[in-house]
Amino acid sequence: MDTVCLKYDGPLVAPKQQQIRADGKGHTAAVILARGGSKGIPLKNIKMLAGVPLIGWVLRAAVDSDMFDSVWVSTDHDEIEKVAKSWGAKVHRRSAEVSRDSSSSLETIQEFARLNPDVDVICHIQATSPCLHPHHVKEALEMITLQGFDSVFSVVRRHQFRWKEVKKGSGEMTKPFNLDTANRPRRQDWDGELCENGSFYFATRDLLMNKGLMQGGKIGYYEMLPEYSVDIDVDIDWPVAEQRVLRYGYFGRDTPEVVRLMFCNVSGCLTEGRIFLSVSGEDMVSVNTRDAMGIRMLKGEEVEVGLFNCVEMNSVHVAPRLMEVGEEPQNDLKLVVEKKKLEWKDVAYMGNDKPDVNCLNLAGLSAVPGDAPTVAINAAKYTCHKVGGLGAVREFAEHILLQKQKAKAQMKQDRIDNSSF
Repeated sequence: MDTVCLKYDGPLVAPKQQQIRADGKGHTAAVILARGGSKGIPLKNIKMLAGVPLIGWVLRAAVDSDMFDSVWVSTDHDEIEKVAKSWGAKVHRRSAEVSRDSSSSLETIQEFARLNPDVDVICHIQATSPCLHPHHVKEALEMITLQGFDSVFSVVRRHQFRWKEVKKGSGEMTKPFNLDTANRPRRQDWDGELCENGSFYFATRDLLMNKGLMQGGKIGYYEMLPEYSVDIDVDIDWPVAEQRVLRYGYFGRDTPEVVRLMFCNVSGCLTEGRIFLSVSGEDMVSVNTRDAMGIRMLKGEEVEVGLFNCVEMNSVHVAPRLMEVGEEPQNDLKLVVEKKKLEWKDVAYMGNDKPDVNCLNLAGLSAVPGDAPTVAINAAKYTCHKVGGLGAVREFAEHILLQKQKAKAQMKQDRIDNSSF
């Protein structure tokens, strides 16, 4: 069994079968396993993480990689199936035999392969790895299609000294596995060790079905940086993963950090959706000060904010005037986008119900409050923890600004990389 590292430094002459795959004549499928009976976190795979269903993060990366002929979710649960389809995946309804607590990933993938005999290469992507990016799977798959590997899996470099476990009362002494205590190295003097991070496992059909292995034959590993190596098993992992994915997650092809204009539906987003009547018969609404500050934060970072509704608002600190739109906001707001010579990818949009769906789909970055109906949640790219009128706008504003910070950091890194050539 040969094991080789990840690096691909140029075109190689691949076996004939692999060249056929590279020419697109074979079929490469991504398969995400998402059983409904998770023991650690109930329905973990569709629980919201940073405004997106957990499984949505890896599905978006898989679809946008443009490397797969098909992207599948293997599940036994109706709600997971609905979410999977809303994110562009096909669904493999797994049998009861491979849906038990004792069922292995290999058994489920082999069942999928038997039902899809045209599939030549399978990539098992784990739903619990939300910081996966398209370039990760693209570069790993090229190790199979261009370099002739039979299996490739993701790893991360760890700098941890490992010691033997001893049972209490055994009288046995512990000893190090990977450390000479007399010459304890500094971190910068030690390369560390490669550990599986569980993000993905590629394997050829022959390896899976004829040898019964996910890792075998000519094995290669793909090293991912630690910031992208996130795994979620229990509830305590969730808040840490949420912060990590907000900073290092993949948010789609259209980078939200280029947002220059934000539209926000006042009713249900900036307000709780209630209208108060004054003694003189005037309509009034209340605005949370945190949401008002969120709007001012956006304006301070040169993001123009357009508020729209069919009711008047008296808070001049938030909106000197409101745009009035019809039953289909897109018809009116597209005129504003065109007038400012922008595209919808430059726009952030916050809505909260069915009339907002088209704009939520169009905008480069879109969000709904946490109490929005399902039809709006399914169309949005981000679902807030906060509800309408109680901090949702502030949360979305902070999310937009975080993406701008990421963009600046990436641009700086790109300049450094380009200057090195």
